[in-house]
Amino acid sequence: MKDNTRKLHRQVTWKAMKRNYVLYLFLIPTVVFIGVFCYAPMYGVLMSFQNYSPSKGILGSEWVGLKWFITFFETPRFWQIVKNTLVISLYSLAAGFPLPIILALMINSVKSTKFRKLTQTITYMPHFISTVVLVGMLTVFLSPRSGFLTHLIALFGGAEDAYYMGDAKYFSHIYVWSGVWQNIGWNSIIYLAALAGVDQELHEAAMVDGASKLKRIWHIDLPAIVPTMVILLIMNVGSIMNVGYEKVFLMQNDLNMSASEVISTYVYKIGLRQQQYSYSAAIGLFNNIINFFLLITVNKISKKISGTSLW
Repeated sequence: MKDNTRKLHRQVTWKAMKRNYVLYLFLIPTVVFIGVFCYAPMYGVLMSFQNYSPSKGILGSEWVGLKWFITFFETPRFWQIVKNTLVISLYSLAAGFPLPIILALMINSVKSTKFRKLTQTITYMPHFISTVVLVGMLTVFLSPRSGFLTHLIALFGGAEDAYYMGDAKYFSHIYVWSGVWQNIGWNSIIYLAALAGVDQELHEAAMVDGASKLKRIWHIDLPAIVPTMVILLIMNVGSIMNVGYEKVFLMQNDLNMSASEVISTYVYKIGLRQQQYSYSAAIGLFNNIINFFLLITVNKISKKISGTSLW
């Protein structure tokens, strides 16, 4: 009986595939791209357990087991690097995750179409500024003597000649809030798309019952975007150890190194500058393993609590 059921299921599946073969043809380039550029390079993970030499290749290099992982754990800067990575990541998540939601709810509640489009345009534009240009702007605006933001801070009691870009205690604040300014509008797009699907009859019924705008946002709009919020939160937590390399590296200097050295910049310096390929590969693998377990854990918790998950 089971064999007949499986045979029938295979026949139905095969017929469905033949009927929709064009859709499967469209999948081929994507599958090939992912296989070649995402899965094939994972072969290089073997370097993490070798004393890799470019002349010998991956297959000919000496196996050393967990040597490079132990080396990383025992390095004097290990806890500082991990701490800096977590501080910047958690700070970015705490500031950068809720603000786009608030912005989307505010834009969605505006009745004037022209004002709404103007607000969206203004908040979207910073996203298209390159990282190099953004860091250059920060350097100019926070210059000790001629910086616009430096003088503005001085008006509220700050030091007039302070070099904020070179002060370790300000590094995470500058990094996070410049990122919020740059991406708040862009990150709100997906929430605005979810809000566009809210039935307006719900708002009309709530208005008849005397509900204020704040109550309608809280009881109608916010619940509508909760699944989207949960999915994005899971993905953000799953990449909590990945701090943007380019921006951190460009903002780094000798004065703020104690707060700006993160895993991604350390891997770059060890791997490319010092050519310790196996050591840098081991650090990268460690970073990805932590992210993977965080993703699995948060996804399970979310599935139990809210019923929303990635799978």
